[in-house]
Amino acid sequence: MLPSRTNKAPLTEWWRSIDRVTLGLLLALITAGLVLSMASSPAAVSRLAKAHPYYEGKPFFFLMRHCLFASVGLTGAFIVSMMSVTNARRIGVLALIGSALALAVLPIIGFEVKGATRWISMGPFSLQPSEFAKPGFIVFAAWMFSVRKQSPEFPGVAILFAIYGILVFFLIGQPDFGQSFLLTLCFGAVFFYAGLSLGWLLFLMAASVGGAVAAFTFLPHVRDRVTRFLNPEGSDTYQTDRALEAIANGGVFGRGPGEGAIKYKLPDAHTDFIFAVTVEEFGFILSFGLIVLLASFVARNFRNALHLNDYFSQLAVAGLATMIGLQTMINLAVNLNMAPPKGMTLPFISYGGSSMLALCFSAGLILAFTRKRPGAYGFGVS
Repeated sequence: MLPSRTNKAPLTEWWRSIDRVTLGLLLALITAGLVLSMASSPAAVSRLAKAHPYYEGKPFFFLMRHCLFASVGLTGAFIVSMMSVTNARRIGVLALIGSALALAVLPIIGFEVKGATRWISMGPFSLQPSEFAKPGFIVFAAWMFSVRKQSPEFPGVAILFAIYGILVFFLIGQPDFGQSFLLTLCFGAVFFYAGLSLGWLLFLMAASVGGAVAAFTFLPHVRDRVTRFLNPEGSDTYQTDRALEAIANGGVFGRGPGEGAIKYKLPDAHTDFIFAVTVEEFGFILSFGLIVLLASFVARNFRNALHLNDYFSQLAVAGLATMIGLQTMINLAVNLNMAPPKGMTLPFISYGGSSMLALCFSAGLILAFTRKRPGAYGFGVS
């Protein structure tokens, strides 16, 4: 029997009010990521086992960890989605504060991988605080703009620029220019959605251009990546070349599940270049379907944001959807050699514990802000 309309049990209320389309798209994306992790995990393990005997005899090591991260992430998303708008906002701001503090102590307690200190060791796992700083900052920005709208004298913009500057300072210090770039784009997007003056946007654009020039001038790894992208002749473009080779091999229908060859040569085939593995094994048609899934998730939440009555929820949902959409486009651009490598995952698809947990946290916030509460939406919205 269908649950009674008078039943006020928390789970029943959650199911009635949740945006089931967004929830369904989230589950579909995570399922697709697990399938692709199953395809790429044996190749990643075989490469690592040559240098680290620990991985020998564990062909699905990364798949098992991916399942763990996805399970924890979905559980967290479910818990956050049950919160009220106020409590979800608070948990978003707490995520910003916690990640900012973690970024501050990262040079002391963090460990270095490939020349960057971005992770904190937590036993057999590691945590990348910058992944949680992005959704936390977007929620905080939406809150500041909503307070400013109610009280124009409130210095919300100045506070935002101060927090933004602190985060970028920490990120550049790691160094992590890719996350700084994405954070800046998200900040500018929320600025635009908030309808602030053109002067503020021009100031942010000028600061971004100045920061990019300074990064190219003073950060050798940024200059090296940009130079290799602009002048690939004679440069080490091994990963990008192998990714393009995998995409070319895939054709329309692909070589078949598990039949890809390039994934055994790509060091980051299960993370940053998972899309190239997808095209080689499943072809253009199914890979395009994956892009449609991601685009549908973003578009659905833009649609919800447009119909929300609460100004804060509008900005937060639109900003979080923008973050996921931009990260998707950056990852695809890197796979297609349209942008220099940035070490950015494909949302909900790539292997990566911190990325998966932070993206599920973002999805939980979106689900919390878009629940159908009395007065939440305009008339005629289902």
